[in-house]
Amino acid sequence: MLRRIGLVALALAAPLVVQAQGRGGPAGPPRSGKAAAPIDITGYWVSQIVDEWRFRVDPQKGDILYLPINAAARRTAAAWDPSKDEADGNQCKAYGAVGVMQRPGRLHITWQDDNTLKVETDSGTQTRILHFGMGEAPSGEPSWQGYSVASWRVPGVGRGRGSIPVPPRNGTLKVVTTNMRAGYIRKNGVPYSDKAVLTEEINLLPGAQGDSYIIDTAMLDDPTYLTQPFVRSYQFKKQPDASGWEPTPCYAK
Repeated sequence: MLRRIGLVALALAAPLVVQAQGRGGPAGPPRSGKAAAPIDITGYWVSQIVDEWRFRVDPQKGDILYLPINAAARRTAAAWDPSKDEADGNQCKAYGAVGVMQRPGRLHITWQDDNTLKVETDSGTQTRILHFGMGEAPSGEPSWQGYSVASWRVPGVGRGRGSIPVPPRNGTLKVVTTNMRAGYIRKNGVPYSDKAVLTEEINLLPGAQGDSYIIDTAMLDDPTYLTQPFVRSYQFKKQPDASGWEPTPCYAK
């Protein structure tokens, strides 16, 4: 009888062990960013400017509507002088991590290694490096693209029969960027400071014709120039190859 009771107890306990391991119980070393990716966003993508055309393509001096900026930011935007930016070597101020995803153009996304995602832009010929498994940004001089820490977020894991986990079918790439040089939110001189923090959530979506899109929802926090977070979404359509890829330099005008 005792032996039977022991066997029943083991049978009841077995699903609990499988469930615990499936939910992150005892396991080996953590998976790399590439191995853990719930979605594939690599390849060539072209921007889809479906709104705010005048702000993203050809913003004019003083056209600063719909921005939660303070008086200091307004004064800076009013004093914008693209010729001075060119002369000072600051023609890339609108191509930092905050502005470059807004620029019309293409992205090329690849895995640099198992824990590093590389995002190249032909607009301004910029390169963003997204680090998985990293903590705070290391100390050092700020740069246009700053230091980006990436992580995957997956939806709640459902369960099938018994205790077998159902793998997630989608997920979100979260990117937090700090240590950025002061730059422009819009190309017409609307500023963000070197204290700004950019948080992005990138999702992969299917199109009606079998196309693929990524949507980058970006939130900028800046205690120097913003009265509240600035939030916008930018869409990109998957391209079959490198056709149209044409890196161009930064320009201030």
